[in-house]
Amino acid sequence: MTALSNIPRHAVLPLGAYDKNGLIRAAQQTDQTLLVCDCSGADSKAAVLAALGEGLHLPAHYGNNLDALYDCLTDLEPGEEAERPGFVLLVENLPDVAHFPADDRSMLLDVFRDAADFFYDHDTAFRVFYSVRKQA
Repeated sequence: MTALSNIPRHAVLPLGAYDKNGLIRAAQQTDQTLLVCDCSGADSKAAVLAALGEGLHLPAHYGNNLDALYDCLTDLEPGEEAERPGFVLLVENLPDVAHFPADDRSMLLDVFRDAADFFYDHDTAFRVFYSVRKQA
């Protein structure tokens, strides 16, 4: 039994409710593709989208907008050797600042939820765990 055992296969959840290291170990043990993005240097929507492109290793044609993020996420291919294909994304330190208000964060999380729905239809696990960095 791993840290992922009791978590729905298609979910977008706050990271604070889970043990990050346990999630990383569980992803590795279950052949899930682990993608990690730290947005601690981002202070605007544009900077968050750029950090996601870099941290999630999105292709060069990624357009740094929500539609492009969805397209690139749904183009992800799980490892061919994986017995139970899937993805675990850790998106840390989303900013809580004036240039990235709660509405923008909500739209971003909706993109991850839409991608989870896509992967549900393709029988591929897709879990996103995120944290929010409060303004100092």
